[in-house]
Amino acid sequence: MAKKTVESLQDIKSASTSEATTAARKPNRDKQGRSYATGKRKDAVARVWIKPGKGNVTINAKSMDVYFARPVLKMIINQPFEITNRTGEFDVVCTVKGGGLSGQAGAIKHGISKALNEYEPELRGILKDAGFLTRDARVVERKKYGLAKARRSYQFSKR
Repeated sequence: MAKKTVESLQDIKSASTSEATTAARKPNRDKQGRSYATGKRKDAVARVWIKPGKGNVTINAKSMDVYFARPVLKMIINQPFEITNRTGEFDVVCTVKGGGLSGQAGAIKHGISKALNEYEPELRGILKDAGFLTRDARVVERKKYGLAKARRSYQFSKR
């Protein structure tokens, strides 16, 4: 009797996992054919929409070349497309708030990766192995009282 219940439990688990994987692998797109995701990095939050297109990236109603002048930041934004071999296939529209330019670029990269995962779920393995779907939780440490900065103390004077 106990053996039958173990087998039936395993059957239920395998059936539920197969249903979950098929349900999780469905593309999530709206009526306009876009996928949406939110990306975060440091204090920056990016709301990202991707749709099939020519590879145009619009950030806060400005082109990527105008918003991010440094080539390193543009490279960070394009990493999810390069690693999945989808360069120039999607148009990206995003709004980003908070943080500095580096944090905003990281937030957009995180949002693009999550949106790609929503648009084409079969890309999840590639994006996950590269670490693009993981939220980088590192933030600035707060300043403590009695110290000059978070950890730096004031200069000691003997006399």
